[in-house]
Amino acid sequence: MIKSLLTAAVLSSALFGFAGSSVAREVTHAMGVTTVPDAPQRVVILTNEGTEALVFIGVIPVGAVQSWDGDPWYAHLSEALKDTVALGTENAVNLEVIASLEPDLIIGNKVRQEKIYDQLSAIAPTVFAEDLSGSWKDNMTLYSEAVGKAEEGKQALADFDARATTIANSIGDGLAEEISLVRFAPGRVRLYYKDTFAGGILGQMGFQRPAAQNKDEFAEEIQKERIPDMAGDRIFYFSDDADPEDAKANLSEWTNDPLWQNLEAVKSGKAQRVSELVWNTGGGIFCANMLLDEIAAIYGVDPAKAN
Repeated sequence: MIKSLLTAAVLSSALFGFAGSSVAREVTHAMGVTTVPDAPQRVVILTNEGTEALVFIGVIPVGAVQSWDGDPWYAHLSEALKDTVALGTENAVNLEVIASLEPDLIIGNKVRQEKIYDQLSAIAPTVFAEDLSGSWKDNMTLYSEAVGKAEEGKQALADFDARATTIANSIGDGLAEEISLVRFAPGRVRLYYKDTFAGGILGQMGFQRPAAQNKDEFAEEIQKERIPDMAGDRIFYFSDDADPEDAKANLSEWTNDPLWQNLEAVKSGKAQRVSELVWNTGGGIFCANMLLDEIAAIYGVDPAKAN
C-alpha cells in the first residue's frame, strides 16, 4: 500500500509542484542540496517549531505533525491549522498520509527524521534542518528560504530580537541574576543548559546562568542528590502543563524534598513554575514571543509588543 502511495506521490509532485512553477531554487540543508519549487503550495512540516515558523510567516501547511500537547494542535495554532491534516508525532510520522496529501515540499529535521529522509524525498522535495534544541532561529531562516519567504522570516526574527533587546534594557540590573532552568517529568528530571530554547533566549537577553548550568550543552538528567545544582537567584521550572497525575506526583515529590526546600530561591519565593509549552515544547517563534511576555511580567516591565 505505502509503495503505491509513494509512487503516486512522486508522479503527482512532479506534475503539481514543478509544472505550476516557472522557477525552481536550490536549497542547501542538513542532508545536502535540494531543488524546490519557487513558491510551494502544498507544504508538509514535521516539527512543532517548524509549524510555528510557517504559520507566523503566513504559510499554512497541508499537513503537520501534531502538537506535543493538544488535540491535535496547540491552542494558539488551532484556528490557523483548522484545515491542516495531522501526521502523527515528530518521532512517528505517517508516510502514507503524507503521500496522500501530494505535497510539493516537505520540511523536517535530521534529529527526528533522518532515518526516513529517503522515503520522504521519494514523495516530494525534502529539506531538513540540522538540529533542534536552541537552533530555532537558524531553522526558521532555513524554513523561510525553503518556502520562498526569506524576507518575511528575516523580518520576523528581527522584530523578535528588537523586542528582546527592549525588554532586556527595561530589566536593567536584573539581568545580573543567575537563572536556573529545570524540567520535571515522570522518570526524568533535567537541568536545562544554554543550548536549549529557553536557555538561548535568556542568554540573548543577557541573563546569567549558575556555574553548574553555564554549559553550551542541551540538558542533563539528574538524581535528587544533584538538587543543589538547581540553585540560582531565580529558578524557572516546568512540568507537563496539563498536570496528569504521574507528572503532578513527580513534581510534588521533588519540590517537597528537603534539598529543594533549602534552596535560597525557594525560601525567598523566587522559584517559579512557568509554562512548559512556552519555555520548552513549542520551540518556535510564537512561543519565543510568549516567553518574552512571561519574562516581562515576572520582572514587571513593559512587554514591548508591536502595535
